[in-house]
Amino acid sequence: MTKTTIELKLNGETRRVDVEPNDVLLDVLREKLGVKSPKVGCDRGDCGTCTIFFNGVTVRSCLVLAMEADGAEIVTLEGISKDGPTKLQQAFVKHSSFQCGFCAPGMVLSATELLQKNPHPAKEDIQEAIAGNLCRCTGYSPIIEAIADAAKK
Repeated sequence: MTKTTIELKLNGETRRVDVEPNDVLLDVLREKLGVKSPKVGCDRGDCGTCTIFFNGVTVRSCLVLAMEADGAEIVTLEGISKDGPTKLQQAFVKHSSFQCGFCAPGMVLSATELLQKNPHPAKEDIQEAIAGNLCRCTGYSPIIEAIADAAKK
């Protein structure tokens, strides 16, 4: 296969990387660009552990070909946390929202997108916003409480 060099803005920094036509963005982020917050979970877009911002909208990076990211702006958990934990992340800690933490990056990004669109969401809005993120540890209650708490601030 023929490699192609793509250029993207990753967490505010312009990066160039060689990709194959069948490379998935998740793998390129983790293996070639060293970004570890998007996790490898189901590899079919169901679990949300690979969630990133792609041109301002959350997407499952396991479903995006790396070549599609040429010219795109990508933001991961590392990008939204450059200046330290956000108010949302602080709320997650306050409410002990995560146990193993595997789902945390995807949850944080999905909740961040929700609060950008709807600063004062109802419980049902929160539930809908995180519905694509699976958590096997918490039962979701502390996650929902943290998002609601962050929305109050």
